[in-house]
Amino acid sequence: MGNICRSPTAEAVFRDYARRHAPDLQLEVDSAGTHDYHVGEPPDPRAVKAASRRGLDLSGLRARQVEETDFERFDLILAMDRLNHAMLLERSAPEYHGRIRLLLEFADAPAGLDVPDPYYGGAKGFDEVLDLVEEAAAGLLAELRRLR
Repeated sequence: MGNICRSPTAEAVFRDYARRHAPDLQLEVDSAGTHDYHVGEPPDPRAVKAASRRGLDLSGLRARQVEETDFERFDLILAMDRLNHAMLLERSAPEYHGRIRLLLEFADAPAGLDVPDPYYGGAKGFDEVLDLVEEAAAGLLAELRRLR
């Protein structure tokens, strides 16, 4: 939603995963929110701290809102939950709807389709987001290879 918790975490996790497992692929990985709550702000300090414990650096990321051109520019646009998925579908032209998916569709055995928003919770929620995003990384990379 605001692009300061789940999405920047997913961006950093997947960028690192792709760098390690698919250096041959030239990928553009970016994150954005459906709302303009935090445009220009860095990720939530709790997300930064949780990611740092796993060797990931979110400090250079800044929140932005999804732009109309993103739907054409990116092969896949991944929503963290069904609410944001619905908002993205509403904002995009029908020809781009096939590009808009839920991140956890790519996890091997997802417990659900929504990555829970940790914003109003404690530190444990940020670790859960990292776990879920890491679970989806391999499946996402396989899908990107298939699209190429």
